[in-house]
Amino acid sequence: MSMADKPGVIWFDGKLVPWAEAKIHVLTHGLHYGTGVFEGIRAYKTDQGTAIFRLDEHISRLFGSMQILNMHIDYDYQTIFDACREVVRENKLEHAYIRPICFYGDDQLGLSVKNVRTRVAIAAWEWGEYLGKGSIENGISVHISSFTRHHVNAAMSKAKVTGHYINSTLAQQQATAGGYQEAVLLDTQGFVAEGSGENIFIVYKDKLFTPTLSSCLDGITRDTVMTFASEMGIQVIERNISRDELYIADECFFTGTAAEITPICQVDNRIIGKGVPGDLTKALQKKYYASVLNQDPTHAAWLSFV
Repeated sequence: MSMADKPGVIWFDGKLVPWAEAKIHVLTHGLHYGTGVFEGIRAYKTDQGTAIFRLDEHISRLFGSMQILNMHIDYDYQTIFDACREVVRENKLEHAYIRPICFYGDDQLGLSVKNVRTRVAIAAWEWGEYLGKGSIENGISVHISSFTRHHVNAAMSKAKVTGHYINSTLAQQQATAGGYQEAVLLDTQGFVAEGSGENIFIVYKDKLFTPTLSSCLDGITRDTVMTFASEMGIQVIERNISRDELYIADECFFTGTAAEITPICQVDNRIIGKGVPGDLTKALQKKYYASVLNQDPTHAAWLSFV
């Protein structure tokens, strides 16, 4: 079954439409030029019903991405917030991945977006482990890509823009062709930036390190992990990380809404730590799932019930 053939409904330009009818024209501006912004959001089944994790932060980032692109929509923050809850509820999903996307339509073609309306769609569906079954529990292998993350002045790295992900796709293809499960991209100075769609952390001598945000997305799961680490008394250091520091790390893991907290056990055929998910990685995973499943009252405010 393709993505176009799924059952259910999609929120499209202000109303729910049957999934198969949520279509655009082939001359849509966003299709040709990558002029769109989006979010990836997860919802989880809890003892009080399905709850969306950190929805407020995701919608805030979506509107921030539009601000960076000088993109405007006909709907306010609360409308988009409520629509995300609606698509989960109306599709009767207990666990869900939610994809809001805003993109320039088909009013005209050419680089100019003057007089081009912005379309808005929000879909939700079930999506398991992003990097493959067993990746959360067992960890994955990654390859440091020859493709470089965008320069900060070439692509606005604080915006989650559709067109930015072409080099992520190329890097991911390169990695999987080489037998790895994911890629790590370096920035234009040669320092570690992030995965093809995830932020990255390393553990070294009981400290937690992650790249600065100079050329990578300000991840919401990244912020979640940093919050947990602070509560656990673990020092978190944001700085430039060289590729060889990954090789000698005690632990390494990805963070992201789709990837959640995925251990990295091998980098460029080098075993990381003991070659299995490390103790701190597993402790952070435990706190993450306690939060998203409404088992941690400390972070109950992060949940929006549908």
